[in-house]
Amino acid sequence: MRLKKLSDLKEILAGTSQKLRLVVAGAADEPVIGAVLKATKLGLITPILVGDVDKVREISARNKWSLDKVELHNEQRDVEAVEVAVRLVSEGKADVLMKGMVATKILLKGVLDKKWGLRESKVLSHLAMFEVAGAGRLVGLTDAAMNIQPDLHQKADIIQNSVNFLRQIGYEKPLVAALAPVEVVNPAMQSTIDAACLSMMSQRGQLRNCVVDGPLAFDNAFDRESAHHKGIESAVAGNADLLVAPDIDAGNVLYKSLSFAARAESASVVLGAKIPVVLTSRADTEISKLYSILLAAAAVAMRKEADDATT
Repeated sequence: MRLKKLSDLKEILAGTSQKLRLVVAGAADEPVIGAVLKATKLGLITPILVGDVDKVREISARNKWSLDKVELHNEQRDVEAVEVAVRLVSEGKADVLMKGMVATKILLKGVLDKKWGLRESKVLSHLAMFEVAGAGRLVGLTDAAMNIQPDLHQKADIIQNSVNFLRQIGYEKPLVAALAPVEVVNPAMQSTIDAACLSMMSQRGQLRNCVVDGPLAFDNAFDRESAHHKGIESAVAGNADLLVAPDIDAGNVLYKSLSFAARAESASVVLGAKIPVVLTSRADTEISKLYSILLAAAAVAMRKEADDATT
């Protein structure tokens, strides 16, 4: 299955029997509360808000939002709010973790704390799914937010994080494009060497359950006509499900170009823990925050459905 629109995530969640619990660390943030309550109103999650409860109630009252179905935990300091939220996940009392008004480094420190047992991969990485007008499919991008200058081994882990996640939401064998400025290996460009190595690792089964091709430039990874015009014969070229940026500079510029110039809607999560972490930017829209919640929840719900089917 290949998702065409972010709204397809609603159908995935509606089609499962799972009732997922979302916990927000540092919940006194208006766009976050608004997105969480929209997801709640859709009947897709049960919310747990951890933070300054007085501020949460003030924000909700100002917007005439009901907190009747919301579980509240009063923790005014960021460190304690993160600890409560992470502990709830670790104890199986919450299924998805979301960042509210807490510093990212505090949240990730809590996720990586060994006492909670949440770390699963060697690296944590960021995945964004974009709905680009005219593309006819969702397009993933990694890593635009976390790993600054990943080496070959880290790129392999970043790809595997995203592939494992995409498989949870129905992608049987994701098509992965390792991006570079050009489509040929140039010894002067490390990104082209890494991309070629990643492609070979995929062919030899070192990267599982995906097809990786590279080096590919963005145009021929994303657009079929561009790939055809350049004579590139590849299952991935012009048809990529996942774009792998060579470093955070390229990834971040591409992320913001798609968001602000192309006006593409997006959803994003942090991967590498036992549960996806919803970690959105303050610049993200409320609808982007909502779709990020649904993206994380859809993966958890489908994984639970698969686990239930085998027990």
